[in-house]
This record gives sequence, structure tokens and C-alpha cells, in this order.
Amino acid sequence: MGAHKRPSMMSRAGAASALTLAAVGATVLMPGGAQGAEASTVATNALRIAASKAGSPYQWGATGPYRFDCSGLTLYSFKRAGKSLPRTAEEQYNSTTHISRAARERGDLVFFVSGRGVYHVGIYAGDGKIWHAPKTGAVVRLERIWTNSVLYGRVD
Repeated sequence: MGAHKRPSMMSRAGAASALTLAAVGATVLMPGGAQGAEASTVATNALRIAASKAGSPYQWGATGPYRFDCSGLTLYSFKRAGKSLPRTAEEQYNSTTHISRAARERGDLVFFVSGRGVYHVGIYAGDGKIWHAPKTGAVVRLERIWTNSVLYGRVD
């Protein structure tokens, strides 16, 4: 088959892949174009993996692949993207590079705090939203960050 008859990358990937890319705001890199840091590739992949789990039920202590609690979703997503994280939200916060709100990027972790403790974690999806497993009776979903009591961490 000649080069002019090869299907485009998007048509080979399929409509579902195109929708996933659009949902997480991924960019398509052209051959010879500038590429981002390796860490951001891992974070982008982790974000895509978390988004692919939309609708999976919350279960306390679950780490996937079909049920998750909040830190189980982040652990699963980053593990599948090639990085290890500890089990709990607090341990995950302690293992990341702490960054400011202004420095946050898609794929960074968002930690919800009360007092001096971290009680919840999600993956930043851009536009003030996170992918997370919220609570018993809920499912993995994209949701607006509902409080200013958050800290941000980057997985190195």
C-alpha cells in the first residue's frame, strides 16, 4: 500500500481513542516536534488511564482494575503509566514533589486537606477539574475541585 493510501493515525486509533484524547486535553505531537519531559508523559498517561475508569464503582480499599477508592485510583493509574506510588493519599502526598496551584499541570495529583491531614486525592484534568473516586455509593468521575483546601503534588 502506498503512503498516500495509508489510514491516518486518528482513523487507525478509532473514535473511542479520539474521544479519550479530547476528554483529557492531550496534544498530538508531530514527528520532529518538541516533546515534553518524560514526567509529563507519565502524568498524561496516568490521567488517560484514570479517565478510562469512568463509571467504575467506589470501594474502600480497592486498587482496581474494576473498583477503586481515591488513592487506589491514583496508585493504579500511575502504576499502569510506569510509576509506583504508596497506598494512601497521605503517603502519596509525602512521596510527591510539592508544587503551587499556579504550577499545576494535567496529571498532577490534587490532595484535599483538613487540619494537618490529607483525606482525599484525585488527578488534575485541567480547568479546575479532577478525575477521582469520591465516596461509597459513587463512581469514578470527572468533577470540579470544590474547595480551596487543596495541595498539589507532582509524581517524579
